Amino acid sequence: MREIIFDTETTGLETKLDRIIEIGGIELINNFPTGRALHLYINPGDRKVHPDALAVHGISDDFLKDKPGFAEVAGEIVEFFEGAKWIAHNANFDIGFINAEFERLGLPPVPTDQVVDTLALARRKHPMGPNSLDALCRRYGIDNAHRTKHGALLDSELLAEVYIEMTGGRQAALGLVGIETSTTIIEIDEHVVGVSRRPRPLPNRLSVTEQQAHATLVARLGEKAVWNLYQEKCPDVQVRAS
Repeated sequence: MREIIFDTETTGLETKLDRIIEIGGIELINNFPTGRALHLYINPGDRKVHPDALAVHGISDDFLKDKPGFAEVAGEIVEFFEGAKWIAHNANFDIGFINAEFERLGLPPVPTDQVVDTLALARRKHPMGPNSLDALCRRYGIDNAHRTKHGALLDSELLAEVYIEMTGGRQAALGLVGIETSTTIIEIDEHVVGVSRRPRPLPNRLSVTEQQAHATLVARLGEKAVWNLYQEKCPDVQVRAS
């Protein structure tokens, strides 16, 4: 399953009047970060950044002068999100602005069944709250000390970590805290799988007899056994005791 964790920054709070000035997105496949990201600053035309918004994200009118307008980057945004779930914290706000920008260009709105609101997820999972992004980072032990102001890409990166924790944790995402790993994305029968490798493989805890028994079992399953497909894609993956 392909998902995009995203965030926007805007000139203000009025969906029909204010404009998007920054969008950031992080791609997940099967709850695993692939390394693909989108980050754009956008010129809002004649709409000025409201002082209250400037205090939140620090993006000034002067900074945006030489940036492309939304019409110039809309195709890139649509292409990046195509076929994916749109996942945001308080998604109604971000999707409202996205759809307003799309409407100005005659583009179809984002389907509601493609949108996931992590704020709603957090409220169901932690009904006593608080459930702001900063609060969720504290709850899940995610370092957000460098978040002095809101920023679309930074907030997307933090939200991706929060979302992974809320939907199964780092183990489910095949990531390991404090351990640098290399990652391979493989495709088997149209299913995308992320495989993380330790810098130093763990010693095999299976005896030679147990490994031989496994090989015999796989052989009995035939050439189409799933294990054979994994071995073909990742020949260095070995049978290990969990």
